[in-house]
Amino acid sequence: MSAEVEALTVVNQLRDLAADPLNRRAIVEDQGCLPGLILFLDHPNPQVVYSTLLAVRYLAECRANREKMKGELGMMLSLQNVMQKSTSPGETKLLASEIYEILQTAGKEEAEQAEAAAASCRRKAHFFLGSNNKRAKTVVLHIDGLDDSNRRGLCEKALLKIRGVISFTFQMAVKRCVVRVRSDLKAEALGTAINSTKVMKAQQVVKTEDGEELMLPFQEDSAVLVEENTDIPDYLPEEETPSQEQDKAVTRVGSITDGMGWLSTAANFLSRSFYW
Repeated sequence: MSAEVEALTVVNQLRDLAADPLNRRAIVEDQGCLPGLILFLDHPNPQVVYSTLLAVRYLAECRANREKMKGELGMMLSLQNVMQKSTSPGETKLLASEIYEILQTAGKEEAEQAEAAAASCRRKAHFFLGSNNKRAKTVVLHIDGLDDSNRRGLCEKALLKIRGVISFTFQMAVKRCVVRVRSDLKAEALGTAINSTKVMKAQQVVKTEDGEELMLPFQEDSAVLVEENTDIPDYLPEEETPSQEQDKAVTRVGSITDGMGWLSTAANFLSRSFYW
């Protein structure tokens, strides 16, 4: 396995572990993982950088992590470098900007943050809300047919092709996908992409004024122009990376000990891989 593939494998595993809220504190407290993620932000492979940003964004969802993340040597500088680098894809820059803004406000306005934390608990199923970034929005999809990892892989490929998609995460138990997109991207474009798989059908989940969820089907006869994303490179072939087995990488509720064992392995890889 080449060094580049190995780096992508490690960062994808860390991203999947960070997706579980139970792991986020442990990852940040680990002596090797957070510094390793910062080094990954300077990796020459754009795919590694993007996956790293997703992992860091997950970690920043935990308010208790933000002060330590902000103070970690190189974190804010590396995020600025990604934002300012001319070769960074647009979605990568936007995601880095979101993380930078979140960490920049860490430790300020504690009273407002406490109130926001209470509100966050009531909507904890949401992902990447980013209310302080008006250039992006969150779309929740209910996907009929999202039954296994193969179907999820089809969804990932379909969403990654759309210009304007910043990030996404799956809630397999309830057949949902929460997608972070540019504010000017229509939700219909996401539905069209999912429906194009021919084996799944998407509906948009919205909340009424009463707080109840409502599922809105996408019009099958509506012609929505989907602009393909050419900034982010294709994923490495499946046979070269275990990313297709993401379900096995994510630590389940009650299995935090297993996750910590993998964190130790990741930390060892980071310590022996980065020497610049």
